[in-house]
Amino acid sequence: MNYFDALNWIHGLYRFGTNPGLGRIIELLRMLGNPQDGLRTIHIAGTNGKGSTAAFLASMLTAEGHRVGLYTSPYLETFTNRMAVGGIDIDQSSLAELAERIKPMVDEIALTELGQPTEFEVITAMAFTYFARCRPDWVVVETGLGGRLDATNVIVPRVSVITNIGLEHTQILGDSIAAIAGEKAGIIKEGVPVVTAAEKPEALEVIEQAAAEKSAPLYTVGSDITYTIKSSSLDGQVFDYHSKQGTYENLKIVLLGEHQIRNAATALAARELLSDGVIDGAVRVGLAEARWPGRLEVFSRSPLVLVDGAHNIDGFQALRRALLNLSAGKKLHLVIGVLGDKAVEEIISLAAPLATAGMVVTKPDSCRAADPHAVARIASRYTSLPVVVEENIAAAVNKVLDCMVDDEALCVCGSLYTISEAREALKLRYNS
Repeated sequence: MNYFDALNWIHGLYRFGTNPGLGRIIELLRMLGNPQDGLRTIHIAGTNGKGSTAAFLASMLTAEGHRVGLYTSPYLETFTNRMAVGGIDIDQSSLAELAERIKPMVDEIALTELGQPTEFEVITAMAFTYFARCRPDWVVVETGLGGRLDATNVIVPRVSVITNIGLEHTQILGDSIAAIAGEKAGIIKEGVPVVTAAEKPEALEVIEQAAAEKSAPLYTVGSDITYTIKSSSLDGQVFDYHSKQGTYENLKIVLLGEHQIRNAATALAARELLSDGVIDGAVRVGLAEARWPGRLEVFSRSPLVLVDGAHNIDGFQALRRALLNLSAGKKLHLVIGVLGDKAVEEIISLAAPLATAGMVVTKPDSCRAADPHAVARIASRYTSLPVVVEENIAAAVNKVLDCMVDDEALCVCGSLYTISEAREALKLRYNS
C-alpha cells in the first residue's frame, strides 16, 4: 500500500459505521501484541473540550522535557494529524506500512462472529501500534465517541479526564444528560484518579457514582479546582488557578473564550495527579505555548476574522459567550455549515441572532451535511436579516470578506468539516 491506498482502505471501513462493543478492538490489539499495554497514558472523554484539554496537557508535559504522543479525532487538515509524537504527525509512509500490516488481521476478524472492525477501531489500533514503536514518555488519548464502548477504552490510564457533558450523538449515547454521562464515565478505571469539568448536576451525579463504585478519587473543576479570570482579549487570557495540590497566579493561554480557561484548568489538574512532580515553569510555558487550530482561531484582526469548530448545542453556547466579548462593538457576519445529524434547529437558534451583519449558509463536504437551503429557512425564523446560501465554502468566505469593512467581524463555524475548508481559503487569502 501507498499512503493514498491506505486512506482509501481506512475510509472504506466507514460504511460499517459505529458497531458498539470492545470485542473487535481487543482481538485486533491481541493480534498486534497488545501495544497499548506498554504505554503510559492519560484518557480524555467528554462532549466538548477534549481536544483543547489534550493539547494543553501535552504541551505542559512537553515543556517538562517529556516526549509526548497525542491521539485525537477528527483531523482538521490531514489524516496524519490524528496521531503525533513530539509534536510531529505520523509520516505518510509509516501510516501506509501500518495499514498494510493490519489489513490482513482486520480481514480475518471480519470473518469471525465478532464481525467487521470499524474505521475508528482500525485507526485506534494503528495509533497504539505506532506509539508503542515510537516509545514516547506519555500518550494523551482522546476518545472518539462516548467512552464505555469507545475503541480507546482498552487502556488503563494514569489519570482519566471527563470534560463537559452535553447532548450529542443521542441516537447512540442516550437521549439525556445522565445517560450520556454514564457512557463518558465508562472510562473510569479501578483506583485511577479522575478529573471532571462537567457542570450539569445530573452529569456530576452520574460521574460521582461511577467514581465511587471504582474507588477512583474524583476531582471536580469548580469545587476541588477553581480559577479566576484576570484578563481576556484577542492577545490571550490570564487566570489564577487553585487546587489542593497547588496555586498558580497569572497563567496565560492564547486560546480564546472562557471555556478554554476551564479546559486549561482541567488539564493542569490532570497534570498535578500524575506521579511526577509538577514544574512551575513548565506549567506556565506549556499552557502559554499550547495551540489547537480551529478553536476561535484568529486569521485577521482588521477586519476581525475568526474560525471556530463549534458543532453542537454546548459548543455554540460557549461560542456565543465568546463572540459577545470578542466582537463587541462590531457587526458580525456568520458563515455556517452544519451536519444534518446534529441538533440543527437548536444550533441555528443560537447562531442566527448573533449575525448582526448577515448570515451565509454553506455546505460541509460530508455525506452527513445538512441541506443548506433547509438550514437557511430555519435561520430566517431567528433573524430579520436576509440569509444567503452559498454551497461552496471558499466562495462563501470570500464573498463575505469582499464586502466587509474594518468595524465588522466574521466568524466561520458549524462543523469541523466546514472550518477545515474555510481555513484553507483563509490561509490562501491572508498568507499569500
